[in-house]
Amino acid sequence: MIELKNDDLQVKINEHGAELTSVKSVDDHIEYMWQADPKFWGRHAPVLFPIVGRLKDNQYTVNGQTYQMTQHGFARDMAFMVIEHEDDHAVFQLEATDETRGKYPFEFDLRVNFTLDAHTLSVHYTVTNPSNNETLPFSIGGHPAFNVPLEPGQGDFTDYFVTVAPKKAYQQIPLVGPYNDVKHEKTLNLSTPLSLDHDLFDQDALILDLDHVETTLMLSSQLNDHGVALTLQNAPYVGIWSPYPKRAPFVCLEPWWGIADNVDSDGDLMHKMDIQTAGPKTSFNAGFQIRFF
Repeated sequence: MIELKNDDLQVKINEHGAELTSVKSVDDHIEYMWQADPKFWGRHAPVLFPIVGRLKDNQYTVNGQTYQMTQHGFARDMAFMVIEHEDDHAVFQLEATDETRGKYPFEFDLRVNFTLDAHTLSVHYTVTNPSNNETLPFSIGGHPAFNVPLEPGQGDFTDYFVTVAPKKAYQQIPLVGPYNDVKHEKTLNLSTPLSLDHDLFDQDALILDLDHVETTLMLSSQLNDHGVALTLQNAPYVGIWSPYPKRAPFVCLEPWWGIADNVDSDGDLMHKMDIQTAGPKTSFNAGFQIRFF
């Protein structure tokens, strides 16, 4: 377990999956992150790579070959190498192995950089394609889960809300089972805060099309002054999720550079909706910031 600390926050990150597992305020010891109770969901904040969401029939094709891959990819279940670590900074690295090549026939270098500055934790992804001649197709995303309520015994799930800025109507991509149905996009008016209710998630995640516009989602309550604010600079999508019908005491705010297969996907990875690519010897960069207050 890798620890970062400053005068405001204490952060823990597991080398397994480069997964953020704990963020506590130094002054009042509030734990912001969901603590992975398997009764509800046994994860904290997995890294989603090299896919986001689910593939049709958990498989895809590349150059006519079929490969199997489960939801959200394999990075979250692999051991990362810690290549930098200071009090306020750590970098985790995952490279292709014989195991990954059996599921994903590409060379890659994934780095996840965590930087702590006052009350803000920045998470930066760098995906590098080491190949001399092949294009690297991939998706990447975060899945951080935050306690709701943030302070035990102070209110419940329905006392919290998510405020989205810019305040406007967003295109919402509906799901049919685990797959997108972009032909039937809805409009979700977020000019006012979204009050949390477990029934919001009866069709799985709320997926907002951000169109790469800088967006902030703030989780807070009128019961106290504590909350989290997640800011995305260039993400195409964000997911808001809590498992239904479990009535779990947490919500995920998920920045995505990629998305699940569409209902009419042909299964070819290069045709996948919003697949990212890195050309030979190039890198893709993305990230987000979480302010804890």
